[in-house]
Amino acid sequence: MSAVNPARAKGLDPDAPLKIAYLTYRGKPHVGGQGVYTRHLTKALVDLGHTVEVFGGQPYPVLDDRIALHKLPSLDLWNDAYPGRFPAYWEIKSKGDLIETLTHMKGTFGEPLGYSVRVLDALKKRQRDFDLVHDNQCLGYGILGVEKIMPTIVTLHHPITRDRALEMEHAPTKRRRRAIKRWYSFVNMQGRVASRMPRVVVVSENSIKDIHADMGVSLDRMRLVPVGVDPELFVPMPHVTRRPGRLITTASADVALKGLSYLLEAMAKLRTERDVTLTIIGKPREGASNDLIDKLGLRPHIEFVSGVSDERIVELYAEAELAVVPSLYEGFSLPAIEAMSTGICLVATDGGALPEVTGRDGDTVLQCKAGDVEALVTALRRGLDDADLRARIGAAGRQRVVERWSWKHCAQLTVDQYREVLAMPANIEKLRTNGRI
Repeated sequence: MSAVNPARAKGLDPDAPLKIAYLTYRGKPHVGGQGVYTRHLTKALVDLGHTVEVFGGQPYPVLDDRIALHKLPSLDLWNDAYPGRFPAYWEIKSKGDLIETLTHMKGTFGEPLGYSVRVLDALKKRQRDFDLVHDNQCLGYGILGVEKIMPTIVTLHHPITRDRALEMEHAPTKRRRRAIKRWYSFVNMQGRVASRMPRVVVVSENSIKDIHADMGVSLDRMRLVPVGVDPELFVPMPHVTRRPGRLITTASADVALKGLSYLLEAMAKLRTERDVTLTIIGKPREGASNDLIDKLGLRPHIEFVSGVSDERIVELYAEAELAVVPSLYEGFSLPAIEAMSTGICLVATDGGALPEVTGRDGDTVLQCKAGDVEALVTALRRGLDDADLRARIGAAGRQRVVERWSWKHCAQLTVDQYREVLAMPANIEKLRTNGRI
């Protein structure tokens, strides 16, 4: 790699194990793809011989036993039991707590900023202990302070500007649109911080394009490192009998971007002609989709599953006839490649990076237009009516995943980016100041 020779000339060993401080403010897998990314990437980095310590905010990540977790408690204002609660005055014990409270009072999501302040305070005391800091899409202003004292790289999965735009588009009133815009104002901070980072790891070509367009991050600062799947865990289970008419999807959050409402409407239409049921990997949450389930009379035909092992999730895929990703936009889509890896036939929209991930319609996926209920019904009907088609697409989809994506490959490419960042002259000086070289 081109960056290795300068590093060697400056006294860095390009093959030496690294000590990495990994940052995640919402790292639990049930929160979504960022939590899955955290769990599997950090494990794969340790498997490669590197040392990783995770600095996590609530809800805390689930990690390999070899990885130390340093908990940086937030005020947990958006917990599952009381989302959006207001903190009592005695809970405010630090600068990070105060910042999180003040931003919350303004109607803004304050966790990224509050977490970044807390992690800056923590790393100031540990800057001699690590070679590099890897921020998993916090991008709060405190990360700029971290980057001043330690070599830093960030992962930006997709621009949250797309979440904001879709939520505003689906808001029923002007007042609601104003509230959504205010809540998402942290995205402007993330754009400013990302634009000043020396290296931004992005998970798809589509996300690179959108991050550049929406957040102004220079193309020369971004590098593509696709995420992965464990093809030895997410495997076909031919001994499990598929249940006729059973669909399966993942819903980590009830937000417009994930397109669950379109799948529910498609399911209601299909149920007028056949017995169709749905497994949703995720928790039932108060919101538009939960209300729609009752409105469409689908409650008896939907099963929510959460808090189960990856092995059980693989079994759930094996029990279904079709997996569905109905998203309006995806920066990559871990649920898509996990489903494909199990050999189930996938129905997915063309939202965001999904075509880049899933491949061509009729070859490795049954594809339909995002946000189009009738197109989704047609794709689902096409899959449900043709067992041979399901088997062929399922097998081809697994082959596509095995050939392209694994967490080991993701970790190797990520380490390549670490090496490049460490070889930057400004970062060599930081390493020297911190006694790392």
